[in-house]
Amino acid sequence: MPNIKSAKKRLRQNVVRKIRNLAIKRAMRGQLRKVREAAAAGDVERAETEFRVAAKKLDRAGARNIIHPNAASRLKSRLSARIKAAKQAASS
Repeated sequence: MPNIKSAKKRLRQNVVRKIRNLAIKRAMRGQLRKVREAAAAGDVERAETEFRVAAKKLDRAGARNIIHPNAASRLKSRLSARIKAAKQAASS
């Protein structure tokens, strides 16, 4: 435990930020799961609407350095590729 006043404040801030970051990560992961499930089920319409929400959450997490910005871009790219593959499978 910190003894210095500024170190105590820093610890309080770190705890609050950790809780907030974990909540954002959980919401992001849940949204990614929704997109993957919709694409796997072949529900392209739902996958695209869920993807728009997921892209927003990924961009927000990347901008806040909760995940690396390049990781956010990579995940968006992979999700869009899954949706595109699901579209191809549905049309043929």
